Parts: sequence; structure tokens; C-alpha cells
Amino acid sequence: MYGLLSVELAAVVVFAATYNALDFRIYMWGGHAVLDDSRLYLALAYGHWFTYPPFAAVVFVPVAALPLAVARVGWDLISVAALAYSCTRIVQLAGCRLTRLAVAGFVAAAMVLDPVWQTLFLGQINLILLALILTDVWLVSRGSPRLAVGVGVGIAAAIKLTPAIFIVFFLLARRTRAALVAAGTFAGCGLIGFLVAPGASRLYWRHLFFDTRRVGAPYISNQSPYAAVIRIANGQGHIGAWWIVVPLVFAVVGLATATVLARRQDWLAAAAVTGTTGLLVSPISWAHHWVWVLPALVLLLRAGHRIAAGAGYLLFAVAPFWFTPHAAGPREYGFHWLVTVVANCFLVAGLAFLGWAALGELRGLKRHSAMAEDSSRTWPVMSGASADSRNAT
Repeated sequence: MYGLLSVELAAVVVFAATYNALDFRIYMWGGHAVLDDSRLYLALAYGHWFTYPPFAAVVFVPVAALPLAVARVGWDLISVAALAYSCTRIVQLAGCRLTRLAVAGFVAAAMVLDPVWQTLFLGQINLILLALILTDVWLVSRGSPRLAVGVGVGIAAAIKLTPAIFIVFFLLARRTRAALVAAGTFAGCGLIGFLVAPGASRLYWRHLFFDTRRVGAPYISNQSPYAAVIRIANGQGHIGAWWIVVPLVFAVVGLATATVLARRQDWLAAAAVTGTTGLLVSPISWAHHWVWVLPALVLLLRAGHRIAAGAGYLLFAVAPFWFTPHAAGPREYGFHWLVTVVANCFLVAGLAFLGWAALGELRGLKRHSAMAEDSSRTWPVMSGASADSRNAT
């Protein structure tokens, strides 16, 4: 296992040193452009817009000062370290025995998955954000009194917005201090972005943060419900104001399920459900955003669903949507039965996982209610019998 992981790590280093990843180049461009307030959201970077908040660009200022090859190798090594850290926390949250061999095997298997290797391939930030969020979930699960609990989620949300769903989750799970710290950190990071680039910050928060036209929402890698509907309906122009109801429904179902799980102290399940809910609520959920498959697969294994976990692993390793039409041609749009299902397979898997978790909790609540009702029925009889026995003595 260590040998396989070493080979994978060597491949990552060689690739990072020789390949000029597009997303990472945009990150580095943002690190330069944020210091010139007027450029960040008004100029294209290698044919693409910088779409993250200004604080994210500030984070990349020191990275942008490095030579490209050095920055790329360092960034991917940090991402692999974040992956290993996240795997460790997932195993601990699952209540499983933690060994170095188990973590090494987990990391080696995880690097085969499309969301993970795409994150490394593109020089993306998702594995680092996953580690930041799981740090807070782990500390909350341990009842840590540290004042810093929530900082990880706040920073992650300030970089990429969608992790902000964990602030709401902490609030609903009655971890108010963690939620307030996360919200305060998010606001503080936003203030840093404003101080460095006030004009860009005003433009982003007033006009751009909800604009999906800058990111090519219909592209096949976007495995969100919104993207699926765009592709099926033949364009964003066919999506009306009614759409706002759909992410709200996902948010209610997902956060309600995660809250119940958290109150039962199942923090691994709560984190996996909240992360998946964030992917379903967001209009943009690129394939490399789906790193939340890692805790979801472990959760399925822990529940004894080995076939489902194996099928899920295979699905996210192969990523069959890449083999469907995705060149903006007519075969990509409209409904084409099985092809459409395959073209949205990450989304289908996310919906299935959320449905499984929600139905499982619903059945659990029904069992608890039935047990409570049976207990209330038998209690008077038991009480009366006890009184009779006391009178007899």
C-alpha cells in the first residue's frame, strides 16, 4: 500500500512540475490582479473570469510571487497532505481504528476518484477546503472549548462561498458559538478583501457573486441540479423564477437530516449530508467539488452497505458523464433517457445518498415515536401493579 501511494505521489510531483494547470494559473493571476483593484473582475484570465471572492485572490498573493513550477508542486503537495489529514479525520469520525496503513490505503484509493485527481490535475483548492471544514466538525464532535472552533469553516466560506452552509448547520445543531465564530471569520475575511481591493469587492458583492453566466453553468462538469435542468431544458433562458424553490427544498431536507444526525452525535453522517446538500443547493457544483464522496463512501461502509459503497466508488472513479456528448452540440441538450442519466451521474448519486440518509432518519424517528407510544401505554399498568404489590406488603 505504501508503495502504491509512493508511486501516486511521484506522479503528482512530476505532473505538477510539467503541466501548466488552467485553474491554478487563474488563481495565480488573481493573486496579481487583486493588487490592481480595477482588474480582478473586469479582465479575462486566460480566456476565463476570476469568479471567487476578493479574499480568495488575497490568499493567492504570496503563491503568485513564486515561480510557476515551484508553486504548482507545492500546491499539489499541500493538497495531498490535506487529503491525508481529511482521511484521518473521516476515519476518526467513523469511530474506526486508526492505523497508518489504513490511512495510507484510504489516501491511495481516494486519489483514483475523479473529484480528487481532478482537483490535483487542475490545481484546485477543494481538498484544502475539505480539510478546513472537517477540522471544525471534528472539534465540534469532541466538544472542544477552543475559541477557534469555526475558523476553518469561516475561511473556507470566504474563499468559495458554498461551505457557508456549514455555518447554518452549526446553528441548527445548537453549536452556536462555532456558528458565530465561523460567521465572524467569514465577515473578517471579507473585510480583508475589501481593504485590499475595495472596488473589486463592491463589484463582486453587489453584482457578480450570483452571476452564473461567467462560469459556463451548462458545461457537463457542472453536476448540480441547476445545470442538469439547463441541459435538459435547452438553455438558461428556459429556467424561470420558480427554480428558487428547488434549492430551498434540498436545503430544508438536507439540513434537517444533518441536524438530527448531529443531535444523535453522528458527526460523520452529519458532515457528509451537509456537504452533499451544499453541492445540491449550489448552481455550480463542478466534478472536482464532489470530494464529499469520501465521507459518504465511508458512511455507507460503516452502515454495512458494501455493494452500494463499491458501486459509488466505481462511479466516482470512472466518472462516466465524461463519455457522454459535452461539446455544446444538440445531443448534449434535451432529454435522452439513459444518456441523460449518465450525463448527470454525480448528481443522481448525490440525490440517492441524500434520500437514503433522510429516509433512514425518518424511519428512525417513526421507530422512536412508536416505542414512546408503547411505553406510555404500558406505564399505567406497570404503575398500578407496583402499587398493588406495595399495598400487599
